[in-house]
Amino acid sequence: MRSIKEQILSGIFFTSIAKYANLIVSLGVTAVLARLLAPEQFGIVAIAMVSITFLNLVSDIGLFPAVIQFKTLRKTDLSKLFSLSCYIGLGLSLMLLISASIIATYYNQAQLRPVLQLLSIHLFFTTISVVPNALFYRKRMFKFIAVRSFVIQVLGGTIALIFAYFGAGVYALLINPILSSILMFLVSYLRFPLHFQFKFSILPLRYVFRYSVFQFLFNIINYFSRNADTLLVGKYIGMTSLGYYDKAYQLMSLPLQNITQVITPVIHPILSMYTGDHNKLILANEQMIRLLALIGFPLSVFCFFSAEQLVLVLFGPQWIQAVPSFRILSMSIGIQLILSSSGSIFQSIGNTKYLFVCGLFSAVLNVSGILLGIFYYESIVAVATCLVITFSINFLFTYLLMYTILFKIKIWRFLKLLIKPILFSLVLSIFLYLLSIFNAELVWMQLVMNMIFFIVSFLVFVWFGGYRDLINQFLRRR
Repeated sequence: MRSIKEQILSGIFFTSIAKYANLIVSLGVTAVLARLLAPEQFGIVAIAMVSITFLNLVSDIGLFPAVIQFKTLRKTDLSKLFSLSCYIGLGLSLMLLISASIIATYYNQAQLRPVLQLLSIHLFFTTISVVPNALFYRKRMFKFIAVRSFVIQVLGGTIALIFAYFGAGVYALLINPILSSILMFLVSYLRFPLHFQFKFSILPLRYVFRYSVFQFLFNIINYFSRNADTLLVGKYIGMTSLGYYDKAYQLMSLPLQNITQVITPVIHPILSMYTGDHNKLILANEQMIRLLALIGFPLSVFCFFSAEQLVLVLFGPQWIQAVPSFRILSMSIGIQLILSSSGSIFQSIGNTKYLFVCGLFSAVLNVSGILLGIFYYESIVAVATCLVITFSINFLFTYLLMYTILFKIKIWRFLKLLIKPILFSLVLSIFLYLLSIFNAELVWMQLVMNMIFFIVSFLVFVWFGGYRDLINQFLRRR
């Protein structure tokens, strides 16, 4: 049997191929759509997707990680969970259809109603995909997941561009999520067909829900923590401002999503096999922290000093007002990247209660910061600044709790892992600042200069900074 490190690296390899290929496709599609559609249209879809995201969390009720965690679930048990998700999906989709008019009236956006009604299709298929999709991860079929994800992304993005080109407007932004959810369900169900039961009892599966309840509560709390800014900015500052803010947040999230979604889906399925061995969990956790800190902090500096060039090259000059918010939000990339792996550790230990505690603490902090930015300072830049501060506080709290209470070791052991990447990032920021003084005539040329300097500096740091072991381990597995 392969070691825990080998399994993680192998899973990361296949997942990373799909995610980085998807990143290229996503950036290409977004760049074109940003030139074909107005900021207000992106703002409308941003509000709609926040509503859908919340209902998706309700529909999951913590089943996805539970299916991965409990290897003893039989096919009959899985069929009961699948049947439950079908009823939940149908109920929530009907609820969204009915409430679409109320939400549109609240935001005074008539176009929001048909957008939400169409997205009820996405909600239904996403909900009924939870159990069969989780089985791919439980069986660690990362290569298949990678291929599936890439094919669906390319197909959905291509059709969205065609619709946008022929004047579909805001509806072009709905093609990808709706089509992706349908195809995801079909592929998952064909690979793991589960029997739908009109009548069933979930009483024998109470132990699953005892585990999933805190995961579910964490998901709900985390939702409001992560989406209160979108909901409140759209209502109190305006849809156009929300369009700029949402684009800034999306751009900041691109490296987070395409790195964390490479690593975190791999960690829990593999570490769940070692639930009783804290030493292996601590070792794997610190390997992840080293890797994420190595990537995250320097990347945060690069995005900060290349903010204007990235926005202009990717989205065009009409999105220049998104630059200040993006520049500030990019300061949180490093800490958010590291923090993203913490949930998998809590899940693998089987202690979702502390995961909920961290989520609750984060929610109170983030929402307080958002309210301060909106109602006191009344600007999206202030909202971004407050969020960076609250993300930082939550980062320290989460790892203090994890190390001192769960692992029962000193927090200094964690902090030592961050020293080298932070020092390198400070040096990198000085040189990127000096490089920014000599502005190139063309925006894309300045971006290329920054990228070349960043990549060369990063490789030098990896080679001489004591990180060759991480890279060599990864390459040997290939």
